[in-house]
Amino acid sequence: MPDPTPPGPATASTPPPVISPAAAPTASPTTAAPIRILLADDHALVRRGVRLILDREPDLEVVAEAGDGAEAIEAARSREIDLAVLDIAMPRLTGLQATRELVALKPGLRILMLTMHDNEQYLFQALKAGACGYVLKSVADRDLVAACRAAMRNEPFLYPGAVTALIRNYLDRVRHGEENPDQLLTPREEEVLKLVAEGHSSKEIAEILFISVKTVHRHRANLLQKLGLHDRLELTRYAIRAGLIEP
Repeated sequence: MPDPTPPGPATASTPPPVISPAAAPTASPTTAAPIRILLADDHALVRRGVRLILDREPDLEVVAEAGDGAEAIEAARSREIDLAVLDIAMPRLTGLQATRELVALKPGLRILMLTMHDNEQYLFQALKAGACGYVLKSVADRDLVAACRAAMRNEPFLYPGAVTALIRNYLDRVRHGEENPDQLLTPREEEVLKLVAEGHSSKEIAEILFISVKTVHRHRANLLQKLGLHDRLELTRYAIRAGLIEP
């Protein structure tokens, strides 16, 4: 019998090996960094509950907490944050006062107010201070996540009761000069007044507001003169009436 012909080398017509799609390497999709959130509330239990709502979302992350407005400002100085969620009624500096400071400190920072106050006056003050949203604590589990995402899209978020017509009416009155004149006190004088009424010393106030003791004394003298008052006790009574501190 003839010897079998040995196989020859592969020719150009020989098909190349096929790599199945399953074996081919795939690039992992890029995931955007989560929104870095500063959470400020003077009740630790509230902060814990709000943090649970936010941290369960993959695009949201609480990276700093604060127990009052002054701590919130300090945290904003030392941490990289994209969004601040602030309570309104807090010791040392309120959420409204902290908002004004944060807007000046970090103009690109988004700020939401998270409050129990379903109050038109607080709503307008928050918007004038620079907040881009106002969320009620009673429905935080429903609205807060959506408000955070809206804030980062530079869109306003208001609780359902704040109808658009109310905002439009308010802005129309401002444009036509029908709104009440500016407050008697400057924002800084208001901050000093609150801290004086809470019993802080001039040195403590200077440290909280990052100003000198001499400047604190000047603000306090201006307060007494503007308000026609004589001492710390009268300043405290005025702060209570103005809603800066609770009696």
